[in-house]
Amino acid sequence: MERESMEYDVVIVGAGPSGLAAACKLRQISEETGQEITVCVVEKGSEVGAHILSGAVLEPNALTELFPDWKEKGAPLNTPVTEDQFYFYTSQTKAIRLPNVFIPKPTHNDGNYIVSLGNVCRWMGEQAEALGVEIYPGFAAAEVLYHEDGSVKGVATGDMGVSENGEQKASFQPGFELHAKYTLFAEGCRGHLGKELIQKFALDKDSDPQHYGLGIKELWDIDPEKSSPGRVIHGLGWPLSESGSTGGAFLYHTENNQVVVGVITDLNYSNPHVSPFEEFQRFKTHPSISQYLDGGKRVSYGARAIAKGGLNSLPKMTFPGGLLIGCDAGTLNSIKIKGSHTAMKSGMIAAETVAEALKGGETGGELAKFTENFRNSWLYKELFSSRNFSGAMHTFGTILGAGFLWVEQNILGGKFPKTFHDTKHDYAVMKPASECKKIDYPKPDNKITFDRLSSVFLSNTNHEEDQPCHLKLADSDLPIRDNLPKFDEPAQRYCPAGVYEVMETESGDKKFQINGQNCLHCKTCDIKDPAQNINWVVPEGTGGPNYPNM
Repeated sequence: MERESMEYDVVIVGAGPSGLAAACKLRQISEETGQEITVCVVEKGSEVGAHILSGAVLEPNALTELFPDWKEKGAPLNTPVTEDQFYFYTSQTKAIRLPNVFIPKPTHNDGNYIVSLGNVCRWMGEQAEALGVEIYPGFAAAEVLYHEDGSVKGVATGDMGVSENGEQKASFQPGFELHAKYTLFAEGCRGHLGKELIQKFALDKDSDPQHYGLGIKELWDIDPEKSSPGRVIHGLGWPLSESGSTGGAFLYHTENNQVVVGVITDLNYSNPHVSPFEEFQRFKTHPSISQYLDGGKRVSYGARAIAKGGLNSLPKMTFPGGLLIGCDAGTLNSIKIKGSHTAMKSGMIAAETVAEALKGGETGGELAKFTENFRNSWLYKELFSSRNFSGAMHTFGTILGAGFLWVEQNILGGKFPKTFHDTKHDYAVMKPASECKKIDYPKPDNKITFDRLSSVFLSNTNHEEDQPCHLKLADSDLPIRDNLPKFDEPAQRYCPAGVYEVMETESGDKKFQINGQNCLHCKTCDIKDPAQNINWVVPEGTGGPNYPNM
């Protein structure tokens, strides 16, 4: 059965902040100039926002550029930040509150909003459709299509109704092809098509390796008397410090007597016994955090990797026929711990560049003008000023690195004359298990701390069970043959969803089991596997989490 095809001026892969901002801006330009631009967005989640996960404290500058009247249009920015608190957690019971004057200026949140980024994207999706954008949720872009000259032609969505052994079921439907003059890839962190494009066009040959963190988050209903809407708490230190790992933690008081609590574990940790999920569960037991959660109810759970290498790790974003935008490229400002406003701005710059090219009759070439437009934007200036974050933190460690960044940001305004680089890949720094201290994580109490499976249940994750596994092993024997003896197979710990297990067979042998139905699409396995043996590809459309308001 042949695939049908549809033609558009612009196809956008992913209905996140960057993809939707690009779609909206393209159609705004179309309406303002009378230049007809057809725009299509494909989204692998069951609906717009289903796969969106972020803290999130939103800096509204890009949204205000895109929709100056967002308040009148009902954008769900309902909780302005009223208070910033910063803590250094020194042990499982103690913490030092840091005066705000000791905190780098970019991390302050005056004028920002605590939001559900999923709900912001749902609202942006409504605006996009009102502007004439066609959005197809539940369709996963599975393949990049190329012209004979090697330029990008568009994408093809995955087939539906294929069994685990590759046979067509009665429900089989072939994917369809979306052809475009320009294709924008906005898949979010470690997009699997973006990864292919970076390799094919060597987009990262002049960049540092990308660096990542794994963000794990829960949404809680809490006692109204403990609720302080607008309070933002950030922290460093325990429990990650006990294993020599780095990262940060947050707790935000939002509307409706709810808080969001989370930990970001930098994925350059070296001890294979570390479990980011268990580190997050431990963090919640700190008295400064559990005081809010005691007597409350956990209502949602999720996890997602973030690209935090910043400007030094940013690949070239242009290639023949398209662009990488947002976190697919890695535009997050890691010192601010914010990527939504930067992702939106990258999408808006992309839209302006594409509209100009289409107006000039260009089709499918390399959008060199984008690089110039990007470098002339506030986005580039912001990323340049924060370019030393990852390099400094990885070079000097948490305390000295934070001290350097305070001087760089508060005294020098982000203009330190030297740039610090980290040229080691996150997957390459793991030490053999025999050289590292084992970690004895406590059992969950099912009040503040929980296990993986009950957590995944709260993410509403679902996949069609009888389908090919979307977690591909280049060497199916490697986990047991190499990773288990050397690293005690770290996949069973770094995955926040219990996808990977080492089982014992009846004969006493070890077996590596993949429970693909549990997958939260966080991409950690694709990033952190020390052998780079796991390749994450899209499952059937609609598969994965269904986050209500994360």
